[in-house]
Amino acid sequence: MKTERDKMLAGEPYNPWDEELYNARIACRKVLQQLNSSIPDSEQWREAIQNLLPNGEDAFLEPPFRCDYGTNIKTGKNFYANFNCVVLDIAEVKIGDNVLFAPNVQLYTAGHPLDVKGRVEEGVEFGKPITIGDNVWLGGGVIVCPGVTIGHNSVIGAGSVVTRDIPDNVVAAGNPCRVIRAIEQK
Repeated sequence: MKTERDKMLAGEPYNPWDEELYNARIACRKVLQQLNSSIPDSEQWREAIQNLLPNGEDAFLEPPFRCDYGTNIKTGKNFYANFNCVVLDIAEVKIGDNVLFAPNVQLYTAGHPLDVKGRVEEGVEFGKPITIGDNVWLGGGVIVCPGVTIGHNSVIGAGSVVTRDIPDNVVAAGNPCRVIRAIEQK
């Protein structure tokens, strides 16, 4: 029988108030408290990042940073997240190499049923993974919705709401986000 965590990671409806998941979120909050109360590049700050992100050794997270679990965030080399980044990581979030997040970037893997019974009465939720390619820059206040992939070398303009996949090598912006033009690689 699948645990609620197994269902969550598989993108199936699950109970977010399951004891194992609740305890994992609380453990994450303790690490976030350490991270968010420390000075960047301090020993306390580096220790918190190592405890939070499974492979984020060279990640640079400007406090405050928020996430659900941390363990579902996979970062590549040279990842930078500016102030007020939020990552709802109930599903996997893959972030490539050399990715930059401006202030207030938000990644949401979480979703809820549209019907009242599932959303309110049963209180279930589900997740869809987010993938961000290498060399991507997300401008200030960008929101990335569940299930989206952003291609390599692309730039997302400030304030955009990314509701569908964005290809490689483009500038995209708006609400909903759409491709504005191609980026020529030199």
